[in-house]
Amino acid sequence: MPRSSVPIPVIHAPPLGALLRQYAAGSALTCDPVEQGLLNRGYRLRTTHGRYFLKHHFDPETADPAAIARQHRATQRLADLGVPVAPPLAGTDGRTVAVVGGHAYALHPWIDGRHRHGGQLTTAQCARLGALLGVVHASLERVMERVMATQGRAPAKPPADARPGQDQGQGQGQALKGTADDMAGTPEGTPDRGQGAQDRVQVPPEGAAGAGPTGNTGARAHEGTDPARGADPADTFALIDRLLARVRSHRPPDAFDELARHRLLERRALLEKHADRRPPQGGSVGWVHGDFHPFNLLYRDGEPAAIVDWDRLGVHPRAEEAVRAAMIFFVRPVGALDLAKVRAYARAYRRAAGAGPAELAAAVHRVWWERLNDFWMLRWHYERGDTRADPQFPAASALAVWWTREYDAVCEAFTG
Repeated sequence: MPRSSVPIPVIHAPPLGALLRQYAAGSALTCDPVEQGLLNRGYRLRTTHGRYFLKHHFDPETADPAAIARQHRATQRLADLGVPVAPPLAGTDGRTVAVVGGHAYALHPWIDGRHRHGGQLTTAQCARLGALLGVVHASLERVMERVMATQGRAPAKPPADARPGQDQGQGQGQALKGTADDMAGTPEGTPDRGQGAQDRVQVPPEGAAGAGPTGNTGARAHEGTDPARGADPADTFALIDRLLARVRSHRPPDAFDELARHRLLERRALLEKHADRRPPQGGSVGWVHGDFHPFNLLYRDGEPAAIVDWDRLGVHPRAEEAVRAAMIFFVRPVGALDLAKVRAYARAYRRAAGAGPAELAAAVHRVWWERLNDFWMLRWHYERGDTRADPQFPAASALAVWWTREYDAVCEAFTG
């Protein structure tokens, strides 16, 4: 039997025939699911015309075709500015979103690369990472005005005190060079592998944007918390009590239950001590990626090749995204941060984004407060029976404790 006619064994198989006809992308040869994230589904697709990444926008919160098309236009314009992204391909009808059977799909070129955690980056590469995120934030302010205008909508404007980015007419490559050249270190020469061969890297910790059920608004201790003010400790104490009751009801208790109980009691004591440090209103906002972490950035030959998964694109405090990303990239398995790398990253970010030390200090405080009040991993485990985030919990829960103890050192790393 010819290989092209062999049924393709995939889980949640997408409607390849209809999709490939819509994109005029040839006939399917192989279709393999890539390691699935928490929101959507992806497939490594090889056809008679080439290699592609097929994305199934599965999560209801991010599956609106109009919103997906807006994200696509944004990445296309970012690519024009030299930002490393992977814009989608257009179908025969000129559209980049294909809706088949009520489900939204997008076809992207396949990008060879690998995911890298901060522990796999040199200090110079950490600086270039911070510069990249700063360029993304600065460039989004420019491109989203045009993207929103094409929809007949006024672009969301940051408040008057928002700091403008650097000259946005320059390309991403020039901006990265200018912000990172002063940082110490040399690029490493670890050979890249295929996109499908993912390294085991630290996945988003508690409350990371997009990782938990709260998306890019930041972690919340309970549904309905006002993200502008931060979590109310009284609500968090009630949540801790509910989670402790669920932990106690699990019989026989296992190692995860013991760790969960320890961390819940520990966190309650920390919140009782620091309840008066609830942050005020958030700072300057702007367009952000919304889910910037190692699994959404591909490296090739030691340099960023593509920022992917723009599902959480939106208007939020920019500096908070920079802090959250650092918590993900630079957390060690023991729950501590590599502050030397954070310092190089943050300095380059501030330069590229035009953000001052005060803005970063306020963001550090707000994200720290998020971590103290957030338990989305435990909620998934005990309330939803979803254990996919369990491996992240030891380091993520330890980070909040370490961060509280080393608060001043963490602030200095982001602002010095």
